[in-house]
Amino acid sequence: MTPRLIATDVDGTLLRPDETVSARTGRALAAVARSGTPLALVTGRPPRWLRPVLAETAHRGPVVCANGAMLYDVPTQRVLRSYPMEVECLRAVAENIRRILPDAAFAAEYGDAFVHEPGYRPRWDVDLPEVSIVDLTVVLARPAVKLLVRHAELGADAMFALVRPAVGDLAVVTHGSGDARMEISALGVTKATALAALAEELGIDRSEVIAFGDMPNDLPMMEWAGRSYAVENAHPDVRAIADEVVGSNSEDGVAGVLERWWPVGPPRPAVSAPRPRSAAAAAPTRRD
Repeated sequence: MTPRLIATDVDGTLLRPDETVSARTGRALAAVARSGTPLALVTGRPPRWLRPVLAETAHRGPVVCANGAMLYDVPTQRVLRSYPMEVECLRAVAENIRRILPDAAFAAEYGDAFVHEPGYRPRWDVDLPEVSIVDLTVVLARPAVKLLVRHAELGADAMFALVRPAVGDLAVVTHGSGDARMEISALGVTKATALAALAEELGIDRSEVIAFGDMPNDLPMMEWAGRSYAVENAHPDVRAIADEVVGSNSEDGVAGVLERWWPVGPPRPAVSAPRPRSAAAAAPTRRD
């Protein structure tokens, strides 16, 4: 059965390690677009980080951002839906985490801006106009689509094992990168809930959806979809639940699956313009 909706994570899944897409993946995405089959990018990125992704992929369809907390419309460049954590929840979550990890540092993502404590060392949000360094009271002062927490010494899986029970039923805890950075969303907000809402709007059953991912923040989406694919470089937990493990993000793993339904031929070789011929060369050869 040909899928009616495709959902793919971006970093570590669709994009190569240098945050580009190969020519093959570009052709596969273009073939899907020509078919009219909807494809959704489902990412932990906020809308303010989308521009290079959209330029690389030529994507014009829906984008689920911030692990399901936002739905972004590319043509109008507007956020259509947003599900932030309320201030009371932010404060309760931060208090519980600080109790078990006094050295943890916090940040808040709003979609169009980002604030963090001085002790929070961002990997990407450095020296940008929409980024501010503030104290914790300001980080927790307004609703945020994601609360982020870093720890200088713990690995991601070890930190998750501590933070998840500390947060309990207050919010959703996950992580989407190799370093110790927890990403916390409002209760009930995941990539799966956002994808399910999109599928319902399109009149598509979950059995007709395929999903690609690589990190724990992709797990709910992959468990929800009718069929799931983990790229070779995926986290062990993602590989364990996937219906199929495909090539890595460096090996066009996503494209290899899409080509099963939307085949594309090899790139055509460049054809050089014909060289002009002299009048003598252009004359027919006489055969006496």
